Amino acid sequence: MSSWFIFLCFSQLLAYCENVVLPPPCDSEIYCSGPILDQVQKAKLYDDDKYFVDMKLKVSPDTILSAFKNLSSEFSTVSREKLQEFINMYFEKPGSEFETWTPPDWHNNPAFLNKINDKRLREWAANIHQLWKILGKKIRDGVRDHAELYSQIYTPHPVVVPGGRFRELYYWDSYWVINGLLLSEMRDTAKGMIQNFLYLIDRYGCIPNGGRIYYERRSQPPFLTLMVESYYQATKDKEFLRTALPRLDQEYSFWMENRSVLVNVNGSEHRLNRFDVQVGLPRPESYTDDLELAEGLAAESQQQLWMDLKAGAESGWDFSSRWYVDSTGENSGTLRNTSTSQIVPTDLNALLCRTEKTLASFHRIMGFNEKAVLYEQAAEHRLSAIDAVLWDDQQGAWFDYNLLTGSKHLEFYPSNLAPLWAQCYSPEKAQRAVHYLQGSGALQFPNGVPTSLRESGQQWDYPNAWPPLQHMLIEGLSMAPSEDAKQLAENLAQKWIRTNWMAYMKYEAMFEKYDVNGDGKPGGGGEYEVQLGFGWTNGVALQLLDQYGAALTSDSRHMSPGVLLLLSVLFALP
Repeated sequence: MSSWFIFLCFSQLLAYCENVVLPPPCDSEIYCSGPILDQVQKAKLYDDDKYFVDMKLKVSPDTILSAFKNLSSEFSTVSREKLQEFINMYFEKPGSEFETWTPPDWHNNPAFLNKINDKRLREWAANIHQLWKILGKKIRDGVRDHAELYSQIYTPHPVVVPGGRFRELYYWDSYWVINGLLLSEMRDTAKGMIQNFLYLIDRYGCIPNGGRIYYERRSQPPFLTLMVESYYQATKDKEFLRTALPRLDQEYSFWMENRSVLVNVNGSEHRLNRFDVQVGLPRPESYTDDLELAEGLAAESQQQLWMDLKAGAESGWDFSSRWYVDSTGENSGTLRNTSTSQIVPTDLNALLCRTEKTLASFHRIMGFNEKAVLYEQAAEHRLSAIDAVLWDDQQGAWFDYNLLTGSKHLEFYPSNLAPLWAQCYSPEKAQRAVHYLQGSGALQFPNGVPTSLRESGQQWDYPNAWPPLQHMLIEGLSMAPSEDAKQLAENLAQKWIRTNWMAYMKYEAMFEKYDVNGDGKPGGGGEYEVQLGFGWTNGVALQLLDQYGAALTSDSRHMSPGVLLLLSVLFALP
């Protein structure tokens, strides 16, 4: 099919959608750029750079900027002690933007618990269900009325946050949180979270990475359409679907207008998507990390690195060897070689393929058949592009594509199987992809599938395993037309649930990530300590317990001697 015809269909589809605009850059001279941010972060007053940019202002920004200008004129170099005094005078600790809130639709005994046969796992699932009350947040009206005093972005409905340093709403995390809330029969809370995202599209034209103004110019993997799908499947609320649909169209248009690229393979052009954030400044919440990483580079190279780090944050995989492109164009190097915008990611394009098919279905439901046809054509074109650009016939799987070299990155990442999860593949490829996984070496670990097989020190690499990747892999295998794949999905679900459960027995906590080698060991690496909570971990665990609860077990015969000894004490086993 000619690239002109594809472009014509794409143009028609965009014409149906609302106007797409880039979100404005954060213009705060305190939270996003300027001498206060620069000096406070360089002074390392706090262990985590995010702490400062989450603080509330006590007075207007102009007053604070004027006071700091006077301070700077008085002292040629503002000392660490003077900076701390300044912060104490003009800023409040993070957290004042929220008020105490308990989800009113929470209740004690959701039906899915009864599907879990193993008593210990059922009790544990009930404890996870309790965590929604702890992670629930409501933004104070003061954030709406005096937005200039906060880095927090106001949204009208309460949220369930990830936890730990992630005090605010986050985009792609919320897909698994919402699925967990729906299993917990908390439909009003789930609906409110989706309404917040619709509100953000109205405000920005896209959904920011998270609920802070310093995230405004970057998004995250666009899961909103699938959130609406989950809610619609649970409620059959057509009126809500009607309200949401124009915003879903608008978000799709944002990604196609601002995050797509034409790839030429074997003389044919294919439009695919990538992560790409055109803001060449350090991330405010990781300011000193970004400055130190770029030290010694030419100014233009610094700006490009900072843009690619933001694109890595937009991917959700912040950070990973997956985004490295060294001076020869190979997928190797260090964090300083991060080149996210030069990589066409398999999982993003699989997600958008599933989004296109879901939007076609939504438009059919609402009777908008002409629009539905355009989305169906878009999905067909993407499937052709995924086959042509990302599928490797020799390996039997899909791989990220390097725009600089015109070649694929052939290392293992769970994202290599994302088209299975998206149901976006030619039928004959499914079994080959399962065989690829079986021969990859990624299934040899006792506690889940690692994010890569390379130990780079980054958190989205070996030995860490992340809940959303486990769920996408398991769900994809469970839907593949193969009994081997379905059995593999159940085995991986058993591994992952036991990993989460053992960690809970040790620490009475759910973590954002886990070590594939340690029985109940949380993950590590990256820019910050492992976080507790944890929204998407809880949602994935509840989904797997719901799907496989009749078969999953906490059977001690599968555990290490050390864990068995611990559990024998906890539960007085014979």
